[in-house]
Amino acid sequence: MTRAESGDTVTITYEGYLEDGEIFDSSEDNGPIQFKIGSGDVMDAIEDGVVGMELQETRTIPSDPERAFGHRLEELVHTVDRSSWDQKTEISPGAVVGFKTEYQGQEHSIPATVTAVEGDQVTIDFNHPLAGKNVVFKITLQDIQKGDSSN
Repeated sequence: MTRAESGDTVTITYEGYLEDGEIFDSSEDNGPIQFKIGSGDVMDAIEDGVVGMELQETRTIPSDPERAFGHRLEELVHTVDRSSWDQKTEISPGAVVGFKTEYQGQEHSIPATVTAVEGDQVTIDFNHPLAGKNVVFKITLQDIQKGDSSN
């Protein structure tokens, strides 16, 4: 039987859930994921977990923060002045806002979560909402396109 290995392009369906069983993401909502094993296009937990799988095999992969959404970093929490936004924009805790930045000559929008509003000061958190959490991925291998692992 053919097994997935480094250099192959694979397609998986998945569910991502917290340790308490709450689903935070699913291919049922967002469609399957296709990636080349070894490319670094998906988190380490998923990429490593798919290696050795056969078609239609399902695996459950527990993951610590380092191999999933990363550790929570306090240096990614900032307090900015309310004047950074259009005064008509509603800013409240829990809102996700985008900040524009330039990287390698291209403009990108980086999401942040508003965690507090105190007077004219707004605290925003650039950590991924699941940073610092242990998560579990349930993946099913749907397709394998054999590749050259020497690339």
